[in-house]
Amino acid sequence: MTRHHPDSLSLMEYSAGNLSEPHALCIRLHLDECPHCRSRVDTLDSLGAVMMEQQPKVSVSEGMFDSILSMIDSEPAEAAKAATAPRISVLQKLLGDDINKLPWKRQLGDVSVLDITDRFPGQSEQVVLQKLAAGGKAPAHTHRGEETTIVLQGAFADQKGVFNQWDFVVLDDKDEHKPVAVGCEDCITLSVLSAPVKLTGTFTRMLNPFIR
Repeated sequence: MTRHHPDSLSLMEYSAGNLSEPHALCIRLHLDECPHCRSRVDTLDSLGAVMMEQQPKVSVSEGMFDSILSMIDSEPAEAAKAATAPRISVLQKLLGDDINKLPWKRQLGDVSVLDITDRFPGQSEQVVLQKLAAGGKAPAHTHRGEETTIVLQGAFADQKGVFNQWDFVVLDDKDEHKPVAVGCEDCITLSVLSAPVKLTGTFTRMLNPFIR
């Protein structure tokens, strides 16, 4: 059961289509597993549709109208093909069937990472997968910018509480934490960062110049 959710503004921006692709992905993954937030977005979508109906009418040329009808006529055949094909989740499309078998790179101590920013061309944020070994601790750190994170597997705990699978959290430069993986499996998260993290430990802070 998810306990940590996107805030109302984030859900509004998602419904309006105003979020970057990586941020929208994080919310989409949460929505797939959270009926509460999904219901809120459905309501926002309905409100958006009502507002669109109140906009001034725009005339449609006869050629465009015929084109739209043609697309509608072809949809049943496409829908039939989709119905027979196995359902592939957004996460499977992006990462494959087993996220534990990705080419992880050990970073510090119990933490391994995989930078997947190149899968989102044209985006300014850094998009990374982070794996914290079961029972392991991440170095104490804060954030130079904003970090949006969703838990894909396992769970972690910090001073804000326990974050389980599909929980959602946004941190910034006012937050300093030292996540610990709880449970018997590795904790894997997907994070979108506007700037690199800043290590705050006595010794690890010396590595900050090398973090990109």
